[in-house]
Amino acid sequence: MSTLLTDMPSGFDFSVSENQQMVGQMAKDFAERYIKPHVMEWDESQHFPIELFKQLGELGMMGVMVPEQYGGSGFGYHEYVAVIVEIAKVCGSIGLSVAAHNSLCTGHIMAFANEEQKQRWLPKLATAEWIGAWGLTEANTGSDAMGMMTTAVLDGDEYVINGSKNWITHGKSSNVAVVMVRTGEKGDSKGISAIVIEKGTPGFTHGKKENKLGMRASETTELIFDNCRVPKENLLGKQGEGFAQAMKVLDGGRISIAALSLGIAKGAFEAAVAYAKERKQFGQPIANFQGIAFKLADMATEIEAAELLVMQAADLKNKHLPVTKQAAMAKYYASEVAVRTATEAVQIFGGYGYTKDFPVEKYYRDAKLCTIGEGTSEIQKIVISREVLR
Repeated sequence: MSTLLTDMPSGFDFSVSENQQMVGQMAKDFAERYIKPHVMEWDESQHFPIELFKQLGELGMMGVMVPEQYGGSGFGYHEYVAVIVEIAKVCGSIGLSVAAHNSLCTGHIMAFANEEQKQRWLPKLATAEWIGAWGLTEANTGSDAMGMMTTAVLDGDEYVINGSKNWITHGKSSNVAVVMVRTGEKGDSKGISAIVIEKGTPGFTHGKKENKLGMRASETTELIFDNCRVPKENLLGKQGEGFAQAMKVLDGGRISIAALSLGIAKGAFEAAVAYAKERKQFGQPIANFQGIAFKLADMATEIEAAELLVMQAADLKNKHLPVTKQAAMAKYYASEVAVRTATEAVQIFGGYGYTKDFPVEKYYRDAKLCTIGEGTSEIQKIVISREVLR
């Protein structure tokens, strides 16, 4: 009998390694010391704290999975998940930026660049000397990526790029961006290529910073290309491979967003538990009331289920096994859990939960992005159903 369970590869190990504990503790300590005191200040002003990311780079957290030969930490997906979770428990914005830098820009170069390209860009990205961006989405092409309008035309030894990208994390502050461009016919999956573009290239600029509901300290802008000339040596892989590359990168990126969601959910849950124990009504802590206790029970159960899905996807990724279905499941479920958990946390805090003096209103705002970015929940369900029905 074929079921989802029997179709899965065997041998999953959910024990926490010494490396995971060490890396997770380092990220936790860093977040408590250097991020927590500034969370609301950065959120209110939409400040992207670039120097903080340089500090994270010095500790190896901006090149978690980059091999040591390129200046990275050389860890796997479990350690990477631990970093994202611990940072996101304190601030989703910083967690999102660490995830985008690691899994999208750096991850794309790591997976598809040739040796000369890796030597050129990875050491700077792994140490956060350079901040990375990744561009797929456009104003009129979100989920429909093959409809992109940004073009790259080969002219001698250079590609001439025209168009724009929207919702780009680090669009203003990045030093380098991996950008998907159309080199063939619109709608043709083999008509898209991936090109690396460095800051300062003539014709490459950024648009305004988006004024967002949540994740406000994670910079989001438009990228603009106006007859931007890029050496053909900056092409990743072969011309026409960009869409396939992007889909593989997004498999890993979905694990990142799942980990981000998990961290936000844990942060909101821990705040709710602490408050429920302290807040008294009718002469006793509100945690004693079944209406509150059952909310906490549901939150705890969903968080653990989400964590198992995330760890399963990370395990498959580490083993270089197919991960499309599990990554989509982890991203879909964990992001929805983050929204539900944050919503219930606000409810438990009551009126205080609606104010900026307590942390749960920010978890509530930040969580929603997780159901949208790197593929909406609806897109994840399309991916999952296709895999199940194969």
